[in-house]
Amino acid sequence: MTASARIPAERRRRRPTRNGTVLSAEGITTAALALIEAPGGNALTVRSLGVALGCDPSAVYRYFADTDAVLLAAADRLIDDSLQGFVPGSSWQDDLRDFALRLHRSMLTHPRLAAVRACRVTAGPAEARAVDTGIGILLRAGFEPGQAVRHYRMFVDTVLAQAAVDAAVLDLDAQRREQQDMAWSEYHADLPADAYPHLNAVRDHLSRMNEPTFPDILETMIDHFTTHLNRPLKASAGGTSPR
Repeated sequence: MTASARIPAERRRRRPTRNGTVLSAEGITTAALALIEAPGGNALTVRSLGVALGCDPSAVYRYFADTDAVLLAAADRLIDDSLQGFVPGSSWQDDLRDFALRLHRSMLTHPRLAAVRACRVTAGPAEARAVDTGIGILLRAGFEPGQAVRHYRMFVDTVLAQAAVDAAVLDLDAQRREQQDMAWSEYHADLPADAYPHLNAVRDHLSRMNEPTFPDILETMIDHFTTHLNRPLKASAGGTSPR
């Protein structure tokens, strides 16, 4: 038996790197977030992690199977950050609104991870807590279990999808954002009326296409849930049917 084989795995994991850093899953995740948001674009690779942490890149594999696993851990960290300080109150609508705004704000703060967060399941502890929190809000509102799950899925998918779009726009450079804004107020507004009659009819209002839509989308969802919750029971052949 070799000397290294006799050393417990946890002790081998926690040996200091060349620059004196003791590796951990949390430390690797922190370094990954910095590389993802680095100027010039996402620079996350196992090699770049090794350089940032002052260790052989292969040491990362003691904690994560690959960079995809690191990405999911980073996404889960951001979910956890967004939930810090969240305390449910007496109004389920206010709770749902606060919950959504926290997720949206977090996505815009870290735009390069927005797409991952919108379409991937991290299977991490923070995600589990977020789902438990969101479904809990709807259960306390009075929705039946199946409805609470379905409404939460609709709610969170809409929030994350809109946040991913907003984050992608935010990640554009200033010139491309300006070009995008001008497209509505100049290009589309100046199209010939005979070919584009409806655009011409609203040409003075097309600049509103640049206005944020998330606040309105969020209120529309909350209003929809409120209406659905207050909908009276419908009579059926066998008695009453659930809402």
